[in-house]
Amino acid sequence: MTGADLIIQVFLDEGVDTVFGYNGGAILPTYDAVFRYNDTRGDRPPLNLIVPANEQGAGFMAAGYARATGKVGAFLVTSGPGATNCVTPIRDCMADSVPVVLITGQVARPSIGTDAFQEAPVYNIMSACAKHVFLVSDESQLEATIRSAFEIARSGRPGPVVVDVPKDVQNHVVPFQGKGLLDLKGYNRHLGEMNKARVTPQDAREFFKMLTRARRPLIYAGGGVINGNACEELRAFSKRYQLPVVTTLMGIGSVDTTDDLALHMLGMHGTAYANYAVDDCDFLMAIGARFDDRVAGKVEEFAPNATIAHIDIDAAEIGKVKAVDWSCVCNAKTALRDLLEAGKKVKLDCAPWLDHVATLKVAHRFDWERDTDKIQPQEVLAILNAMTRGKAIICTGVGQHQMWTAQYLDFHKPRTFITSGSMGTMGFGLPAAIGAKFGCPDKVVIDIDGDGSLRMNIGELETATNYGVPVKVLLLNNHGDGMVLQWQRLYFGHRFMGTDKTMTKRNFVKTAEAVGYRFARRVSDRAELKKALKAFINAKGPAFLEIVTDQDADVFPMVGPGLGYKNMITGPHIQDRGDPEPDTEELGHSDAF
Repeated sequence: MTGADLIIQVFLDEGVDTVFGYNGGAILPTYDAVFRYNDTRGDRPPLNLIVPANEQGAGFMAAGYARATGKVGAFLVTSGPGATNCVTPIRDCMADSVPVVLITGQVARPSIGTDAFQEAPVYNIMSACAKHVFLVSDESQLEATIRSAFEIARSGRPGPVVVDVPKDVQNHVVPFQGKGLLDLKGYNRHLGEMNKARVTPQDAREFFKMLTRARRPLIYAGGGVINGNACEELRAFSKRYQLPVVTTLMGIGSVDTTDDLALHMLGMHGTAYANYAVDDCDFLMAIGARFDDRVAGKVEEFAPNATIAHIDIDAAEIGKVKAVDWSCVCNAKTALRDLLEAGKKVKLDCAPWLDHVATLKVAHRFDWERDTDKIQPQEVLAILNAMTRGKAIICTGVGQHQMWTAQYLDFHKPRTFITSGSMGTMGFGLPAAIGAKFGCPDKVVIDIDGDGSLRMNIGELETATNYGVPVKVLLLNNHGDGMVLQWQRLYFGHRFMGTDKTMTKRNFVKTAEAVGYRFARRVSDRAELKKALKAFINAKGPAFLEIVTDQDADVFPMVGPGLGYKNMITGPHIQDRGDPEPDTEELGHSDAF
């Protein structure tokens, strides 16, 4: 078959049911192969092709699909600008360990390096951003390369793989083998060692010796728990030994946020009680987490009284930021199972610590400005949470709305909170929600977005209506880039530059109506909130609800740049416990972001 037909057949063999992408000259043969497969498939299931407004949207749709399902997301774009528009979603997936495969068209082999029309050095550009990149220069290796791309994307620490396929390779006729991978000796050896990694009896004895000495133990769970499908084991481990759990932004959903042992998110905008618990603990068990700057802050003051144990599938993460006392390079699921087995007879009595944690949760709970007519975004999300009851898939853009969503919504299961974590990519929410809906068609999927973030990929509103995707878009419009405004208030003397959006002319409701949203409303009166949100949730088909919120609302708690948790700012409505707050005027501009 032709190389193009082969690409599509391997997609089908790998379980791909939906591919996202934008056509163009150098990828035309493969798009034609999609048409011909669907036209002659008979009783076989179709390969859904979703065309976005922009290639970046395709990448985030594939990412949303992968994050929601745990399967490999696939997208397909042309050469040159088509490929370069995908750099951001590829880097975003790499930063958050999301398995996707991107096929890019490339100019024909004889033209590579001649600055041909729509040529770009995809291999060079993407190598700095992806888990692995292939340029297929030998058509006989195409099938094994595509199969290997899927294997690399989902194995070990997941990540994005890019395959650059010249147009003449797509047109070349090659024999189809139906199996086979590239012989990547180094990777296969590393993967084999990783798959065999276990917590040894000696390691287990050392771990439980440390744990049983502790009086204030705490689990710190990251996105690796979800990526490693270890949530069931984490919950079992936490329950057996009665260990409270804090999670990173990417770890939300690894434990049920309504559980008594759940302290929700820690870090820069984590719950006050989670951060206080980290300060107070004497044993911290990090699982699938990497002590990033938004969590660890001032590293030497992070968990200052704790002995630290660290489980991670990536050896590079052990000791990278924070020195640890015990570590295991292993899949989180396997490691927790081994520890559960080894610790059958271990008993802990940390009742005073659990009482302390319960007191923290009550004393330092979330709250907001209630004596105002302006709509507070926290109240919007609290009402929404009461309606969705943790059962919807929630996607977000990036900014204040992202943090409030992480703070105020409940998540009972993993893969129900989808957001751009490490890269913090504005414009992520809407296309990711579309991808998540294709991956989980029976779930309610809501994109909670901000006006700045939504503008970045607002063209994807039309993608939702083009394909009848019943994604719900909740826009919290504060007429500004709220998170940057907050930093400008705190650290730049109220000098607002480049963040005020009150001068923009965008009518979001008319925009949504223009591309086919039958439910498109705007709310600016607090008294209408509950009624509007209920109608929004119950609306059939794509739904759009804009809520005008208080521009002066800030996200608290907040741990400022380069500071420890003892300097956390809890704001005017969350009770602190008397630790000194920093003088924000003394923080230099270089400390921000």
